[in-house]
Amino acid sequence: MKSWLWKGMLAATIALPALSGVACAESTDNDGCSNATLQGDYAFSVLSLSPLNVVVGIGRFDGKGGFTQIDYPGDRLRTAGTLDFRTGQTGSYSVNSDCTGSQEIDLNVPNVPAGTSHGVIHNAFVISNGGRSIHGVVAEITSPGATSPSASLTLSISGRSGRSRTTEAALRRDRAS
Repeated sequence: MKSWLWKGMLAATIALPALSGVACAESTDNDGCSNATLQGDYAFSVLSLSPLNVVVGIGRFDGKGGFTQIDYPGDRLRTAGTLDFRTGQTGSYSVNSDCTGSQEIDLNVPNVPAGTSHGVIHNAFVISNGGRSIHGVVAEITSPGATSPSASLTLSISGRSGRSRTTEAALRRDRAS
């Protein structure tokens, strides 16, 4: 009987402070977000299962609703001839006070037929960890050369803020061109 009582008390002693910390962190973690919550560089990856596609990149949020990005679409078969990161992508975003938001990315693909899209992606996202992480999905995409959006693709996007010298150099190149 004493052994069972000790084990129960030990479990309660460990669990109660841990659970109260989780509850406290949850209640304050996502309060009061705005466009300013997202500022700086966020690495991201995108995975689509239909059609199979992967993309990695860096997105830069300016804290005011403006956005630029560079990315590399996985092209292991070299069917698209993509050997380097794509640059020149711009857009905007809007963050709600509950830490949800939306984003439009203009791919700005050159040389598309007249009257067609240069590529536009609309994302829906949530912010966590005080603005250090973003998780989202593609809500709608108009592919370069298309005249209307295609059905929503199930893609996952995750990002984390952090800067590196490589990122800074690539984004400076992007701004210069």
